[in-house]
Amino acid sequence: MQPLSVEEIRRSFVNSSKSLVKAMTLPRAFADLPWESLDYLGWRDPKAPNRAYLVVRRDGDVTGIALNTQATGKPRRGTGLCDLCHTAHQVTDVALFAARRAGAAGRDGNTVGLYICADLACSLYLRGLRELEVPQGETAAPEVRAERLTARLDGFVNRVLA
Repeated sequence: MQPLSVEEIRRSFVNSSKSLVKAMTLPRAFADLPWESLDYLGWRDPKAPNRAYLVVRRDGDVTGIALNTQATGKPRRGTGLCDLCHTAHQVTDVALFAARRAGAAGRDGNTVGLYICADLACSLYLRGLRELEVPQGETAAPEVRAERLTARLDGFVNRVLA
């Protein structure tokens, strides 16, 4: 992914109010992000743990999506699969993220959701740059997995925009 400026990120959100975008906290160590290893920029807001953000380059433009999730309840056992990168994790390391739809549908309360890596680090998992507790998941080459992640992410963004 090509690096993004703070201004590009803040202008990109399609499903959030200006006040929420203004209150958004950018990822820690923003200047040190491994841009070359990212398929999208995703992070949890350190000041609002139930809020997360996903920013992706599409068709020469930047699209940002605000997400919400619930704080984890009591510990659960088992494994969960991320809908974006198809990486298996402990079930507590995968979270259901809901995005308000863009436009009138979102103002009416319509949302779409996905189970995503709780830390939104799909790009790092599929490239082997972040360790997994559960060594399972898709076994294709990282380049193939990255292409598949991009296609799934594009589908999710299209659902938010529809």
